[in-house]
Amino acid sequence: MIRIAIDGMGGDHAPEQICLGTMDALNKFNDIEITIFGDESKMKPFLKEHPRLKVIHTPKAFDMGVKDIGRDTLRNDKDTSMLMALQYVKDGHADAVVSAGPTQALIFSSYFLVRPMKEMSRVAIAPMIPHLSGKPTMLLDAGGNIDAKPEQLVDFAVFATVTLEEVYGLKEPKVGLINIGTEKGKGRDLEVETYELLEQHPNIHFFGNLEPKELLESEANILLSDGFTANIVMKTVEGAAKSTGKILKREIMRSKFSAIIAKVFLGKALKNYKKSLSPDEVGGALIAGLEKVVVKAHGSSNAYAYVNAIRQAKTMVEKDVIGKVKKVLGEKR
Repeated sequence: MIRIAIDGMGGDHAPEQICLGTMDALNKFNDIEITIFGDESKMKPFLKEHPRLKVIHTPKAFDMGVKDIGRDTLRNDKDTSMLMALQYVKDGHADAVVSAGPTQALIFSSYFLVRPMKEMSRVAIAPMIPHLSGKPTMLLDAGGNIDAKPEQLVDFAVFATVTLEEVYGLKEPKVGLINIGTEKGKGRDLEVETYELLEQHPNIHFFGNLEPKELLESEANILLSDGFTANIVMKTVEGAAKSTGKILKREIMRSKFSAIIAKVFLGKALKNYKKSLSPDEVGGALIAGLEKVVVKAHGSSNAYAYVNAIRQAKTMVEKDVIGKVKKVLGEKR
């Protein structure tokens, strides 16, 4: 049985959507046990008794806008729903954590409570992003670290490679290094040195440099860069997708005739377009490099998205992705 700890109060739509998603996941997956942390009185209307559900009460939770996170937070706010869920995993009572709470709070707290694996000195945010082919595509580091060393980027690439192979069944996923040009030798010292290391690594299938304009249609399955660059890329992709959808809708609605034609003949295609760009289909971003599985669900997660975040965590544990990453990194060292 896979044991998952849930931050019931984290997210823009907590606790309702988190609780509803938790119940849906319990009904969908018969091999998970869930412990949910949060204000019992607020969660109760959305939860039902279930033999594989445990509720642990705490009235405290992080505000989604919290920014001042430090060591004092771990001492003074240890009874918040997020920190209690992380501590539960640290103490060995659960195998994974899922939270839609504030990103920086989750990263910082995970680093000091769950702890990074000794084989990796940094953690990274690793979301799945849309691709024209529909194939699994992972971007990292999407904001965990403003800067990074070449060796750390290579570790991130190993983590992503194992994850795509084990969780998504992708054979020999290719790693693309985000850069200002495709030629070898382009970019800052970071990209030049990382290129050399990726090219030589026996467990990485290196595609080469990738310009941002190619990211959504290249053969690369793993898009790699430092946290500053990759975060900009992620937000640019999200913004461009939303804007494109709005432009499309605007043009369709210019006349009643075009709106009718679109509804009759393009309804399914437009629905699939929206679905292919929706973060709800993925569920959340993995926090790569920790000793245990931590999934950062989207802050705006609805119940459907949260089920997918729980599925992500379950599959990561089930496939022992962390153990396999540690083995590969250990062999390299």
